[in-house]
Amino acid sequence: MATDTATDDGFGQVSRVKGVVFEYLTLAASLLGIVSLAILLAYVSYDAFGLDAAAPAWYVVFLLTLVAPTAGFLWYVSGRPAARSTISGVLSVILGGTLVALALVVVLSIIVGSDVWFAHSLFILGPTLALLGYARYVDDTAAWAGTTAGAWLFVGAFLTALDDLLLVIGQQLASPFDVLTMPEELLLQTATLLGTPGVYFLTVLVPAVVLADRYVASRTTDRRGHSLAAALVLVAFAAVPVVDGLPAVSRGSWLLVVVGFLTPLGAYVALNAGDSDRRLGLAFPLVVLAGLFAGRLVVDVLGVAQPEPWFDWQLLTSPASATPADAGLYPAIIGSVFIIVLVALFTVVFGVGAAVFLEEYAASSGPVGKLTRFIQVNISNLAGVPSVVYGLLGLALFLRLIGMGAGTVIVAALTLSLLILPIVIISAQEALRSVPDDMRQASYGMGATRWQVIKTVVLPEALPGILTGTILALGRAIGETAPLILIGIASFVTWAPDGIFSRVTAMPMQIYSWAFYPDPGFRHGVVPAGVITLLAVLLAMNSVAIFVRNRYERST
Repeated sequence: MATDTATDDGFGQVSRVKGVVFEYLTLAASLLGIVSLAILLAYVSYDAFGLDAAAPAWYVVFLLTLVAPTAGFLWYVSGRPAARSTISGVLSVILGGTLVALALVVVLSIIVGSDVWFAHSLFILGPTLALLGYARYVDDTAAWAGTTAGAWLFVGAFLTALDDLLLVIGQQLASPFDVLTMPEELLLQTATLLGTPGVYFLTVLVPAVVLADRYVASRTTDRRGHSLAAALVLVAFAAVPVVDGLPAVSRGSWLLVVVGFLTPLGAYVALNAGDSDRRLGLAFPLVVLAGLFAGRLVVDVLGVAQPEPWFDWQLLTSPASATPADAGLYPAIIGSVFIIVLVALFTVVFGVGAAVFLEEYAASSGPVGKLTRFIQVNISNLAGVPSVVYGLLGLALFLRLIGMGAGTVIVAALTLSLLILPIVIISAQEALRSVPDDMRQASYGMGATRWQVIKTVVLPEALPGILTGTILALGRAIGETAPLILIGIASFVTWAPDGIFSRVTAMPMQIYSWAFYPDPGFRHGVVPAGVITLLAVLLAMNSVAIFVRNRYERST
């Protein structure tokens, strides 16, 4: 059998043996990476979940009740692409919804507070949304409404920020300013009367339910949207007695969980419940939950020795401690979410803005073109700079030069923003370049201005790529430790931050410090549990990026 074939297309000798060898080498490299990662995760999970305390019968029970049914279900749907796609989608929505719910609880409940949120949201967003609604649904030719809405968004934010600053320093302004901010003061008093659950119900849950109703109704022909809205409100109220019995969970936090987790999950289920194969995919989480419940029931009945996990509710809701049994990640989780929310704001605004300017506005020739190419080269180089260098930059710039407090939320957010800003710019540029130039030229041919082309054509087409790159970059930022050490992030904090200038710790920093504690309980129990928590957050962020990319590919 010949293995070498001469060709006339410029490729020279084509060797079949070399092709087969290359194929198997790449397969071996992939398997090596997957197996190595699986061994690492298994080792960490074994300690985090305390599996050494479980009896062999425990493994047999869960093998029969959880692993076997799950594997059988996946094998059954392997020949149904719609079901497999739905399984991937619903898992991404579950993980992403968990992350969104956590962010809502941290930002609205812990950092901002219900009264401040109620006053600021209605004082700023109320008039803005009213003007935008008038321009969209009443008079679509009222250009003044959109301009006024944008102006009030900035003016209202400025007035409330200035008012808060004056309250902090104990001064008062003259009566004209008091008249402008008087509605906000009345809203603060109203928020006190409503209470935290009432505030979140009116300003968060009701708008989210209405949006979910309209979103589902616009994509279906039946009344699934109304059914979803009624079900969400019913679950929000019906689960209150159960929520009252849970430690560290308030009614206000539960409503935010309904908005961040149950609302997107319910919308996804409602949109996919009409197809039989997709309904089969939606059943996958139920199969897993049923297996867990059945295994737990059988183990309790048989009296089999169970694992003694370090990764539990106590770890997620307790502050740091010097003893392994009492150690928790609660301040570090809140700090990490607080930091990453600010990092997301900074990088989206400056990173995407810089990418749009470099791709759509910056000149490509002449002296300005040379400057643009110089900037592009430096951005590419900065993307490969080690993270410890950005820690030194944050130390020199934000602490030594500007004089911000060491180890505060704002310093950590700004330093990590500098770290991932080049990555966000590059990924956003690639997404913008992927938009076909014919679409731009067609829009120009119809008389559109450059801003109209960017707003209505380029950005909507590039948005999935921009979101994917940004989320993956944020995943890198939330796992960094070296920059946090250099800017003075504390390794032992027993309280959650309540402002951007508060001292803070983060999950990577807390895990790093635990690794050097002399007690073996930290190294072999608390540290692996902290690693699992951090990996869960990273997995949730990456799953959102994958879901956005896959949804975009299906839509195109």
